[in-house]
Amino acid sequence: MSKRKGAYASKVKRATHLLFFRRHQKPGAKGWELRKALGSDYPKVLSVLDDNLKNLDLQVKTVFEEEKTPAGKPSLDDLDKARFLVTLRGDLTPKEAKMIGWRIDDLAGLAIIVSFIIAKRGQTNRKEVEKLLNEKLPDWKVGPNIDKYIRYGYIQQDDNTQLYLGWRTRAEIDERALINMLLGSERQGATESMTSENEEETEESDALSETQDNKKE
Repeated sequence: MSKRKGAYASKVKRATHLLFFRRHQKPGAKGWELRKALGSDYPKVLSVLDDNLKNLDLQVKTVFEEEKTPAGKPSLDDLDKARFLVTLRGDLTPKEAKMIGWRIDDLAGLAIIVSFIIAKRGQTNRKEVEKLLNEKLPDWKVGPNIDKYIRYGYIQQDDNTQLYLGWRTRAEIDERALINMLLGSERQGATESMTSENEEETEESDALSETQDNKKE
């Protein structure tokens, strides 16, 4: 192995430790932390790590927490302010989702809030969200669940109780796939409802025809 490859292998191993092993409240590491530990070529190191993670269905994700996502290719200064973390490349099965410590109704509540905020063009009032969740979850769970989503970084709340998508949602949730899934579920429900109504109408029509035939006899 050449000295260059050996140096990169060592840096990739170090990057793996920094991203996989949690040292702070939030997962992953900031760009400036990676620069300090790996050098100014840390974006290249992360690219190599990302390639190595493909076979494990994982990926290195870049998230701009409070800064706006730069237009075009981010500069090194932009990346220094970003957060890097390892997330799934694919999707969790329902059985796997239970193993990460989240109840299915908690995940459903998060999906509802995320899709609602997207539908509201990126922001909505907390009271609207609470009213929506009250229709789906027990009253006593609504407030604590929203607070948990905020605490974990999936939702942000400002001083006016406006809710926005958090950095972790942008990192871990495929918003387009979520909306398509919900739309597909809604279409399926509408189709099943129409099919049921048609079957009921057919049964009523058959019953009416049978009654008329009996009268003729």
